[in-house]
Amino acid sequence: KCGFRNIVTSRKLLEKIGCPELQEMIFVEELIQQIGASAKVAGAVHGLMPMPWLLKSLPPVTLEDNVVVLFTSGSEKEPKAVPLTHRNIGSNISDILQVGGFTQADKVLAELPLFHVFGYNVNFLLPLVAGLTVVTCANPLDYKRIPRYVREEGVTFLAGSPAFLSGYLRQSDPGDFASLRLLIAGADKVPERLRAGFVEKHQIDVLEGYGATETSPVVSVNLPGANRPGSIGRPLPNVEVRIEDLSSGQPLSPGNEGKILIKGDLVMKGYLDDLEETSLRIRNGWYDTGDMGMMDEDGYLWHRGRLRRFVKIGGEMVSLVRVETALEEILPADIDCCVVEVPDSVKGARIIAAVGKEVNVDTTQAALAQALPRIAVPREFVVIEDLPRMSSGKVDFRATTHLVHQILETRG
Repeated sequence: KCGFRNIVTSRKLLEKIGCPELQEMIFVEELIQQIGASAKVAGAVHGLMPMPWLLKSLPPVTLEDNVVVLFTSGSEKEPKAVPLTHRNIGSNISDILQVGGFTQADKVLAELPLFHVFGYNVNFLLPLVAGLTVVTCANPLDYKRIPRYVREEGVTFLAGSPAFLSGYLRQSDPGDFASLRLLIAGADKVPERLRAGFVEKHQIDVLEGYGATETSPVVSVNLPGANRPGSIGRPLPNVEVRIEDLSSGQPLSPGNEGKILIKGDLVMKGYLDDLEETSLRIRNGWYDTGDMGMMDEDGYLWHRGRLRRFVKIGGEMVSLVRVETALEEILPADIDCCVVEVPDSVKGARIIAAVGKEVNVDTTQAALAQALPRIAVPREFVVIEDLPRMSSGKVDFRATTHLVHQILETRG
Protein backbone atom coordinates (compact mmCIF):
# COMPACT_ATOMS: atom_id res chain seq x y z
CA LYS A 1 0.00 0.00 0.00
CA CYS A 2 2.82 2.41 0.91
CA GLY A 3 5.24 1.26 -1.78
CA PHE A 4 7.98 0.30 0.67
CA ARG A 5 10.76 -1.88 -0.74
CA ASN A 6 12.93 -2.57 2.31
CA ILE A 7 12.43 -3.72 5.90
CA VAL A 8 14.88 -2.78 8.64
CA THR A 9 14.76 -5.52 11.26
CA SER A 10 16.78 -7.86 13.48
CA ARG A 11 17.67 -11.51 13.05
CA LYS A 12 16.94 -12.03 16.75
CA LEU A 13 13.37 -10.90 16.17
CA LEU A 14 12.94 -13.18 13.15
CA GLU A 15 14.18 -16.14 15.20
CA LYS A 16 11.79 -15.31 18.03
CA ILE A 17 8.67 -15.08 15.86
CA GLY A 18 9.65 -17.74 13.31
CA CYS A 19 9.71 -15.39 10.33
CA PRO A 20 11.80 -16.30 7.25
CA GLU A 21 14.45 -13.91 5.97
CA LEU A 22 13.63 -11.97 2.80
CA GLN A 23 16.02 -10.50 0.29
CA GLU A 24 14.65 -7.00 0.98
CA MET A 25 15.53 -7.13 4.69
CA ILE A 26 18.28 -4.97 6.19
CA PHE A 27 19.54 -6.31 9.53
CA VAL A 28 20.63 -3.99 12.34
CA GLU A 29 23.29 -6.49 13.41
CA GLU A 30 25.06 -5.96 10.07
CA LEU A 31 24.60 -2.18 10.17
CA ILE A 32 26.26 -1.99 13.59
CA GLN A 33 29.32 -3.85 12.31
CA GLN A 34 29.71 -1.27 9.52
CA ILE A 35 30.06 1.64 11.96
CA GLY A 36 33.76 2.33 12.50
CA ALA A 37 35.51 4.07 15.40
CA SER A 38 35.77 7.41 13.61
CA ALA A 39 32.05 7.41 12.83
CA LYS A 40 31.25 6.66 16.49
CA VAL A 41 33.44 9.56 17.69
CA ALA A 42 31.87 11.91 15.13
CA GLY A 43 28.41 10.83 16.22
CA ALA A 44 29.22 11.40 19.90
CA VAL A 45 30.53 14.91 19.17
CA HIS A 46 27.51 15.69 17.01
CA GLY A 47 25.21 14.63 19.85
CA LEU A 48 26.80 17.16 22.22
CA MET A 49 25.97 20.10 19.97
CA PRO A 50 23.27 22.58 21.08
CA MET A 51 19.75 21.69 19.96
CA PRO A 52 19.31 24.79 17.71
CA TRP A 53 22.45 23.80 15.79
CA LEU A 54 21.22 20.24 15.40
CA LEU A 55 17.84 21.41 14.13
CA LYS A 56 19.52 23.60 11.50
CA SER A 57 21.36 20.55 10.20
CA LEU A 58 18.13 18.69 9.50
CA PRO A 59 16.23 18.82 6.20
CA PRO A 60 13.44 21.44 6.13
CA VAL A 61 10.12 20.17 7.47
CA THR A 62 6.64 21.70 7.34
CA LEU A 63 3.62 21.05 9.53
CA GLU A 64 1.90 19.34 6.61
CA ASP A 65 4.68 16.77 6.09
CA ASN A 66 3.85 13.23 7.20
CA VAL A 67 5.40 11.89 10.39
CA VAL A 68 4.13 8.35 10.03
CA VAL A 69 1.73 6.10 8.13
CA LEU A 70 -0.29 3.85 10.43
CA PHE A 71 -3.08 1.41 9.68
CA THR A 72 -6.56 1.13 11.15
CA SER A 73 -7.23 -2.00 13.17
CA GLY A 74 -9.35 -3.79 10.58
CA SER A 75 -11.68 -5.25 13.19
CA GLU A 76 -14.71 -4.61 10.94
CA LYS A 77 -13.27 -4.23 7.42
CA GLU A 78 -9.93 -4.14 5.60
CA PRO A 79 -7.33 -1.89 7.32
CA LYS A 80 -6.84 1.57 5.78
CA ALA A 81 -3.53 3.47 5.56
CA VAL A 82 -3.60 6.70 7.61
CA PRO A 83 -0.81 9.27 7.11
CA LEU A 84 -0.48 11.57 10.14
CA THR A 85 1.32 14.91 9.81
CA HIS A 86 3.41 17.00 12.19
CA ARG A 87 0.33 19.20 12.63
CA ASN A 88 -1.87 16.19 13.52
CA ILE A 89 0.48 14.58 16.02
CA GLY A 90 1.78 17.89 17.41
CA SER A 91 -1.72 19.21 18.08
CA ASN A 92 -2.73 16.04 19.90
CA ILE A 93 0.41 15.89 22.06
CA SER A 94 0.04 19.58 22.92
CA ASP A 95 -3.52 18.98 24.13
CA ILE A 96 -2.53 15.87 26.10
CA LEU A 97 0.25 17.77 27.86
CA GLN A 98 -2.15 20.61 28.65
CA VAL A 99 -4.73 18.42 30.40
CA GLY A 100 -2.45 15.68 31.77
CA GLY A 101 -0.29 17.84 34.00
CA PHE A 102 2.90 16.00 33.00
CA THR A 103 6.29 17.00 34.42
CA GLN A 104 9.76 15.56 33.89
CA ALA A 105 9.24 13.66 37.16
CA ASP A 106 6.69 11.42 35.41
CA LYS A 107 7.59 7.89 34.34
CA VAL A 108 5.71 6.18 31.51
CA LEU A 109 5.37 2.41 31.17
CA ALA A 110 5.67 1.75 27.42
CA GLU A 111 4.15 -1.66 26.74
CA LEU A 112 1.76 -0.91 23.86
CA PRO A 113 2.65 -1.91 20.27
CA LEU A 114 4.11 1.04 18.38
CA PHE A 115 2.38 0.12 15.11
CA HIS A 116 -0.90 0.94 16.86
CA VAL A 117 -1.64 4.68 17.11
CA PHE A 118 -2.37 4.53 20.87
CA GLY A 119 1.10 3.18 21.65
CA TYR A 120 2.82 5.31 19.00
CA ASN A 121 1.51 8.50 20.59
CA VAL A 122 1.39 7.96 24.37
CA ASN A 123 4.25 5.44 24.71
CA PHE A 124 6.69 6.90 22.15
CA LEU A 125 6.21 10.46 20.91
CA LEU A 126 4.53 11.93 24.01
CA PRO A 127 7.37 11.03 26.42
CA LEU A 128 9.97 11.90 23.76
CA VAL A 129 8.53 15.40 23.28
CA ALA A 130 7.87 16.04 26.99
CA GLY A 131 11.18 14.62 28.25
CA LEU A 132 9.56 11.93 30.39
CA THR A 133 11.31 8.80 31.65
CA VAL A 134 10.21 5.66 29.80
CA VAL A 135 10.20 2.13 31.23
CA THR A 136 9.90 -0.22 28.24
CA CYS A 137 8.34 -3.66 28.05
CA ALA A 138 8.25 -5.45 24.70
CA ASN A 139 5.21 -7.60 25.42
CA PRO A 140 1.92 -6.12 26.71
CA LEU A 141 0.78 -9.68 27.50
CA ASP A 142 3.47 -10.07 30.17
CA TYR A 143 0.81 -9.81 32.85
CA LYS A 144 2.98 -11.03 35.73
CA ARG A 145 5.99 -8.77 35.15
CA ILE A 146 4.32 -5.49 34.23
CA PRO A 147 2.77 -4.86 37.68
CA ARG A 148 6.22 -5.54 39.14
CA TYR A 149 7.83 -3.09 36.72
CA VAL A 150 5.32 -0.40 37.77
CA ARG A 151 6.13 -0.97 41.46
CA GLU A 152 9.92 -1.27 41.14
CA GLU A 153 10.39 1.66 38.76
CA GLY A 154 7.84 3.99 40.38
CA VAL A 155 5.83 4.39 37.16
CA THR A 156 3.34 7.30 37.28
CA PHE A 157 1.53 6.87 33.94
CA LEU A 158 0.14 3.64 32.52
CA ALA A 159 -2.12 3.43 29.47
CA GLY A 160 -3.59 0.29 27.94
CA SER A 161 -6.59 -1.40 26.45
CA PRO A 162 -9.17 -2.92 28.85
CA ALA A 163 -8.01 -6.42 27.83
CA PHE A 164 -4.41 -5.66 28.85
CA LEU A 165 -5.45 -3.87 32.05
CA SER A 166 -7.62 -6.84 33.04
CA GLY A 167 -4.56 -9.08 32.83
CA TYR A 168 -2.48 -6.69 34.96
CA LEU A 169 -5.26 -6.51 37.53
CA ARG A 170 -5.47 -10.31 37.85
CA GLN A 171 -1.72 -10.80 38.26
CA SER A 172 -1.03 -7.80 40.51
CA ASP A 173 -0.72 -7.56 44.27
CA PRO A 174 -2.06 -4.72 46.43
CA GLY A 175 0.44 -1.87 46.33
CA ASP A 176 1.82 -2.65 42.86
CA PHE A 177 0.15 0.42 41.35
CA ALA A 178 0.58 2.79 44.31
CA SER A 179 2.92 5.08 42.33
CA LEU A 180 0.44 5.65 39.47
CA ARG A 181 -0.87 9.16 38.96
CA LEU A 182 -2.81 8.33 35.77
CA LEU A 183 -4.27 4.98 34.67
CA ILE A 184 -5.81 5.49 31.23
CA ALA A 185 -7.85 2.94 29.26
CA GLY A 186 -8.55 3.27 25.54
CA ALA A 187 -9.06 1.32 22.28
CA ASP A 188 -12.18 -0.44 23.61
CA LYS A 189 -15.02 0.04 26.06
CA VAL A 190 -14.19 -0.37 29.76
CA PRO A 191 -16.27 -3.02 31.58
CA GLU A 192 -17.69 -1.90 34.89
CA ARG A 193 -16.06 -4.86 36.66
CA LEU A 194 -12.61 -3.65 35.54
CA ARG A 195 -13.24 -0.23 37.05
CA ALA A 196 -14.53 -1.78 40.26
CA GLY A 197 -11.62 -4.24 40.39
CA PHE A 198 -8.95 -1.53 40.34
CA VAL A 199 -10.77 0.52 42.97
CA GLU A 200 -11.21 -2.49 45.26
CA LYS A 201 -7.69 -3.89 44.89
CA HIS A 202 -5.63 -0.73 44.33
CA GLN A 203 -7.84 2.25 45.24
CA ILE A 204 -7.21 3.78 41.82
CA ASP A 205 -9.65 4.92 39.12
CA VAL A 206 -9.44 3.65 35.55
CA LEU A 207 -9.86 6.80 33.46
CA GLU A 208 -11.52 6.00 30.14
CA GLY A 209 -10.67 7.84 26.93
CA TYR A 210 -11.64 7.73 23.28
CA GLY A 211 -9.87 8.15 19.98
CA ALA A 212 -9.13 6.78 16.52
CA THR A 213 -6.16 6.30 14.23
CA GLU A 214 -7.58 9.09 12.06
CA THR A 215 -7.49 11.53 15.02
CA SER A 216 -3.89 10.99 16.12
CA PRO A 217 -5.62 9.45 18.30
CA VAL A 218 -6.98 11.10 21.47
CA VAL A 219 -10.36 12.86 21.16
CA SER A 220 -11.56 12.85 24.77
CA VAL A 221 -10.53 11.52 28.16
CA ASN A 222 -11.64 11.42 31.77
CA LEU A 223 -9.19 12.95 34.25
CA PRO A 224 -8.69 13.07 38.02
CA GLY A 225 -11.28 15.47 39.39
CA ALA A 226 -13.18 15.35 36.08
CA ASN A 227 -14.16 11.70 35.82
CA ARG A 228 -17.62 10.49 34.93
CA PRO A 229 -17.42 6.65 34.91
CA GLY A 230 -19.13 5.14 31.89
CA SER A 231 -18.43 8.17 29.73
CA ILE A 232 -15.38 8.62 27.49
CA GLY A 233 -14.58 11.97 29.05
CA ARG A 234 -14.54 15.55 27.88
CA PRO A 235 -13.02 16.50 24.51
CA LEU A 236 -9.45 17.84 24.51
CA PRO A 237 -9.12 21.66 24.43
CA ASN A 238 -8.62 22.05 20.66
CA VAL A 239 -11.04 19.33 19.58
CA GLU A 240 -14.54 20.04 18.28
CA VAL A 241 -17.17 17.31 18.66
CA ARG A 242 -20.50 17.33 16.87
CA ILE A 243 -23.35 14.89 17.47
CA GLU A 244 -25.24 14.58 14.21
CA ASP A 245 -28.70 13.25 13.48
CA LEU A 246 -28.51 10.10 11.35
CA SER A 247 -31.38 11.07 9.09
CA SER A 248 -31.11 14.84 8.66
CA GLY A 249 -27.41 15.39 9.30
CA GLN A 250 -28.28 18.29 11.62
CA PRO A 251 -26.38 18.84 14.90
CA LEU A 252 -28.13 17.53 17.99
CA SER A 253 -28.40 19.21 21.37
CA PRO A 254 -26.98 17.64 24.59
CA GLY A 255 -28.72 14.46 25.68
CA ASN A 256 -29.62 13.34 22.16
CA GLU A 257 -27.94 10.34 20.55
CA GLY A 258 -26.45 10.49 17.07
CA LYS A 259 -23.29 10.04 15.04
CA ILE A 260 -19.98 11.38 16.44
CA LEU A 261 -18.06 13.80 14.19
CA ILE A 262 -14.66 15.32 15.02
CA LYS A 263 -12.93 18.49 13.81
CA GLY A 264 -9.53 20.01 14.57
CA ASP A 265 -5.84 19.85 13.76
CA LEU A 266 -5.73 16.28 15.09
CA VAL A 267 -7.77 14.99 12.12
CA MET A 268 -5.83 13.36 9.27
CA LYS A 269 -5.74 14.91 5.78
CA GLY A 270 -7.14 11.72 4.28
CA TYR A 271 -6.46 8.04 3.67
CA LEU A 272 -3.40 7.18 1.60
CA ASP A 273 -4.27 6.94 -2.10
CA ASP A 274 -7.96 6.42 -1.29
CA LEU A 275 -9.93 9.46 -2.40
CA GLU A 276 -13.25 7.62 -2.32
CA GLU A 277 -12.98 6.50 1.32
CA THR A 278 -11.63 9.92 2.31
CA SER A 279 -14.63 11.68 0.74
CA LEU A 280 -16.97 9.36 2.63
CA ARG A 281 -15.35 10.05 6.00
CA ILE A 282 -14.25 13.70 5.83
CA ARG A 283 -16.80 16.36 4.87
CA ASN A 284 -16.32 20.11 5.36
CA GLY A 285 -13.44 19.42 7.73
CA TRP A 286 -15.48 17.06 9.92
CA TYR A 287 -14.29 13.47 10.34
CA ASP A 288 -17.14 10.96 10.53
CA THR A 289 -16.02 8.43 13.16
CA GLY A 290 -18.74 5.90 12.34
CA ASP A 291 -19.49 5.79 16.08
CA MET A 292 -22.75 6.54 17.84
CA GLY A 293 -22.87 8.62 21.00
CA MET A 294 -24.14 11.68 22.81
CA MET A 295 -22.86 14.69 24.73
CA ASP A 296 -24.36 15.35 28.15
CA GLU A 297 -25.14 18.75 29.67
CA ASP A 298 -21.72 18.89 31.39
CA GLY A 299 -19.74 18.27 28.22
CA TYR A 300 -18.94 14.58 28.78
CA LEU A 301 -19.04 12.38 25.69
CA TRP A 302 -20.78 8.99 25.86
CA HIS A 303 -19.99 6.23 23.36
CA ARG A 304 -22.87 3.98 22.31
CA GLY A 305 -21.02 1.73 19.85
CA ARG A 306 -20.04 1.51 16.21
CA LEU A 307 -22.80 2.32 13.75
CA ARG A 308 -21.79 -0.87 11.93
CA ARG A 309 -22.51 -2.74 15.15
CA PHE A 310 -26.16 -1.75 15.20
CA VAL A 311 -28.42 -4.34 13.59
CA LYS A 312 -32.05 -4.04 12.49
CA ILE A 313 -34.18 -6.91 13.77
CA GLY A 314 -37.86 -6.95 12.92
CA GLY A 315 -37.72 -3.22 12.17
CA GLU A 316 -35.98 -2.29 15.46
CA MET A 317 -32.37 -1.11 15.83
CA VAL A 318 -30.37 -3.18 18.36
CA SER A 319 -26.89 -2.25 19.61
CA LEU A 320 -24.60 -5.30 19.70
CA VAL A 321 -22.30 -3.37 22.06
CA ARG A 322 -25.16 -2.89 24.52
CA VAL A 323 -25.89 -6.62 24.39
CA GLU A 324 -22.20 -7.38 25.02
CA THR A 325 -22.10 -5.00 27.97
CA ALA A 326 -25.12 -6.68 29.56
CA LEU A 327 -23.64 -10.12 28.90
CA GLU A 328 -20.28 -9.15 30.45
CA GLU A 329 -22.04 -8.13 33.66
CA ILE A 330 -23.72 -11.54 33.88
CA LEU A 331 -20.88 -13.89 32.90
CA PRO A 332 -17.96 -14.77 35.20
CA ALA A 333 -14.91 -12.55 34.74
CA ASP A 334 -12.90 -15.32 33.07
CA ILE A 335 -15.37 -15.78 30.19
CA ASP A 336 -14.88 -13.55 27.14
CA CYS A 337 -17.74 -12.76 24.82
CA CYS A 338 -18.53 -11.17 21.47
CA VAL A 339 -22.00 -10.64 20.02
CA VAL A 340 -22.49 -10.88 16.24
CA GLU A 341 -25.37 -10.88 13.77
CA VAL A 342 -26.27 -13.53 11.23
CA PRO A 343 -28.95 -13.40 8.50
CA ASP A 344 -32.48 -14.48 9.35
CA SER A 345 -35.10 -15.19 6.68
CA VAL A 346 -37.97 -13.88 8.81
CA LYS A 347 -36.62 -10.91 10.81
CA GLY A 348 -33.69 -9.99 8.58
CA ALA A 349 -31.09 -10.80 11.23
CA ARG A 350 -30.65 -12.55 14.55
CA ILE A 351 -28.09 -12.23 17.33
CA ILE A 352 -25.56 -14.91 18.24
CA ALA A 353 -23.31 -14.73 21.32
CA ALA A 354 -19.79 -16.16 21.01
CA VAL A 355 -18.42 -17.09 24.45
CA GLY A 356 -15.07 -18.44 25.60
CA LYS A 357 -16.57 -21.27 27.69
CA GLU A 358 -19.78 -23.24 28.00
CA VAL A 359 -22.55 -21.34 29.80
CA ASN A 360 -26.01 -22.22 31.01
CA VAL A 361 -27.99 -20.82 28.10
CA ASP A 362 -31.42 -20.76 29.78
CA THR A 363 -30.12 -19.01 32.90
CA THR A 364 -28.09 -16.51 30.88
CA GLN A 365 -30.97 -15.68 28.56
CA ALA A 366 -33.31 -15.21 31.51
CA ALA A 367 -30.86 -12.79 33.15
CA LEU A 368 -30.39 -10.86 29.88
CA ALA A 369 -34.17 -10.57 29.49
CA GLN A 370 -34.20 -8.54 32.73
CA ALA A 371 -31.76 -5.99 31.26
CA LEU A 372 -32.60 -5.95 27.55
CA PRO A 373 -35.63 -5.91 25.27
CA ARG A 374 -36.60 -9.45 24.30
CA ILE A 375 -35.59 -8.84 20.69
CA ALA A 376 -32.01 -8.07 21.84
CA VAL A 377 -31.49 -11.33 23.74
CA PRO A 378 -29.18 -13.70 21.77
CA ARG A 379 -31.04 -16.66 20.33
CA GLU A 380 -27.99 -18.95 20.34
CA PHE A 381 -24.62 -19.27 22.08
CA VAL A 382 -21.49 -20.51 20.32
CA VAL A 383 -18.34 -21.56 22.21
CA ILE A 384 -15.03 -20.28 20.79
CA GLU A 385 -12.37 -21.01 23.40
CA ASP A 386 -9.84 -18.48 22.08
CA LEU A 387 -11.73 -15.52 20.66
CA PRO A 388 -9.61 -13.77 17.98
CA ARG A 389 -8.00 -10.55 19.20
CA MET A 390 -6.46 -7.47 17.63
CA SER A 391 -2.98 -6.19 18.52
CA SER A 392 -4.62 -3.79 20.99
CA GLY A 393 -6.09 -6.73 22.91
CA LYS A 394 -9.72 -6.15 21.95
CA VAL A 395 -11.77 -8.91 20.35
CA ASP A 396 -11.55 -9.03 16.55
CA PHE A 397 -15.21 -8.61 15.60
CA ARG A 398 -14.74 -9.41 11.91
CA ALA A 399 -12.77 -12.63 12.54
CA THR A 400 -15.21 -13.73 15.26
CA THR A 401 -18.18 -13.17 12.93
CA HIS A 402 -16.47 -15.32 10.29
CA LEU A 403 -15.87 -18.12 12.83
CA VAL A 404 -19.49 -18.00 14.01
CA HIS A 405 -20.73 -18.31 10.42
CA GLN A 406 -18.44 -21.32 9.89
CA ILE A 407 -19.70 -23.03 13.05
CA LEU A 408 -23.33 -22.46 12.13
CA GLU A 409 -22.73 -23.80 8.61
CA THR A 410 -21.15 -26.93 10.12
CA ARG A 411 -24.21 -27.40 12.32
CA GLY A 412 -26.38 -27.17 9.22
